[in-house]
Amino acid sequence: MKIFIPQDSISLALGADLISKKITQSGHEIIRNSSRGLHFLEVLIEVEIDGARHGFGPISSKDIDQLIANGFSKSHSKYLGIVDELPLLKKQNRLSFSRCGINAPLDYDVFLSLGGAQALAKAKSIGAQKTIDEIKISGLRGRGGAGFPAAIKWQTVKDVQSNQKYIICNADEGDSGNFADRAFMEGDPFGLIEAMAIAGFALGASVGYIYIRSEYPIAIKLLKAAIEIAKARGLLEDFDLQVFVGAGAYVCGEETALLESIEGKRGMVRAKPPIPALEGLFGKPTLVNNVLSFAAIAPIILNGGAHYAGFGTGRSLGTIPVQLSGNVKNGGYYELPFGMTLRELIYEIGGGVKSGREFGAVQIGGPLGAYFTSENLDLIFDYETLAQAGGILGHGSLVVFDDTIDFLKMARFAFEFCAHESCGKCTPCRIGSTRGVETMDRIIAGENQYELVDDLCETMKFGSLCALGGFTPYPVQSAIKAWRGKNV
Repeated sequence: MKIFIPQDSISLALGADLISKKITQSGHEIIRNSSRGLHFLEVLIEVEIDGARHGFGPISSKDIDQLIANGFSKSHSKYLGIVDELPLLKKQNRLSFSRCGINAPLDYDVFLSLGGAQALAKAKSIGAQKTIDEIKISGLRGRGGAGFPAAIKWQTVKDVQSNQKYIICNADEGDSGNFADRAFMEGDPFGLIEAMAIAGFALGASVGYIYIRSEYPIAIKLLKAAIEIAKARGLLEDFDLQVFVGAGAYVCGEETALLESIEGKRGMVRAKPPIPALEGLFGKPTLVNNVLSFAAIAPIILNGGAHYAGFGTGRSLGTIPVQLSGNVKNGGYYELPFGMTLRELIYEIGGGVKSGREFGAVQIGGPLGAYFTSENLDLIFDYETLAQAGGILGHGSLVVFDDTIDFLKMARFAFEFCAHESCGKCTPCRIGSTRGVETMDRIIAGENQYELVDDLCETMKFGSLCALGGFTPYPVQSAIKAWRGKNV
């Protein structure tokens, strides 16, 4: 009997190692996979019975003795059924995350059996330009938050003549409510490596870096081990890839601050132009893509750009792992096509508000994203719709709040977060965020300082060098608007 027990960060935090130890002592074969993304069911144990994997969850160490004693019987109170038939898995379109949760993330033979390395082989067979052409046809846009067409970046770097080019994966996932980067790296590290190797081939780059935040020790350990295996198995024949661990600065998620960090400098934002595609790392042409952007590359190359473009809506094509957290019943990540409404995501996928109280708001796109209230629940979840409504899609995260949310305190927090994480290079961000905290304190104390906040937000939005200062007005102004809508 094979028993699958996840070893990703969330499962480990919930006691998966202790559970694994107890089941191992009972004599069963254990495979340490990663999470399927249904985090509200973790620790999710899967038991292979007659060729199908049956789920039990959420399991804690207190459940194990009884579970072993009754032979992992389907009569157990936490039996869920066949995992692949669970409704919240069947509703998804697992293109990028198809291998996550299936097997041990460092099992290269399983990676190959599930289609691994085929996209790299196909890219080499069709050639560099056709590889980029498929990405262009797919309509893939950067999943890191900006939504910039991925093919334009790739083409720009390819067309520049240089004796050295670089491929960088931005894995500095620092936004609260975002965890899909970590999930992909912990679940399919070879998938990320293959995508970066494809980029290296297509763009003529021989060196790559995965810039990852120090707070992700499991992903760091897996990626380093996976790179060594990939080298030994021929996945990185002409591409030197290494992991670069950041020091914890949120602003290093901005691509030019990230470049400064790799170069050994303080992580501060560079003024543009020049853009990194022309003068990036060490002054050389550099492709900087987010983990999720790279995660989409293999499915696009294998199935064709047109297949990928068949998902989604308008100019928001393909799929995105929607990350649900906060006061929501079914927390986790769900790979879905663009085009669902916020109501569908929160209630049909997320199961509604966990506390049982009325829905209060949802913050979309991380700590720099806007708050949307109940009157916005029928908005379509895509880049254009959210932008028109005064928000951002960001990294695809939704943090849900019930009706006890204190909007003024959330507006203050946005300023405070910006002040704490600012690199200090530009005045609107460095000084504006600090003055913003002081102004919000006066508003909370009862003063009418709303016009001053609007002026401050306008200065930050249009005067900041990067999105940290430029996007802070989104949560501030949307939270104040929501509060005034309820109280004025």
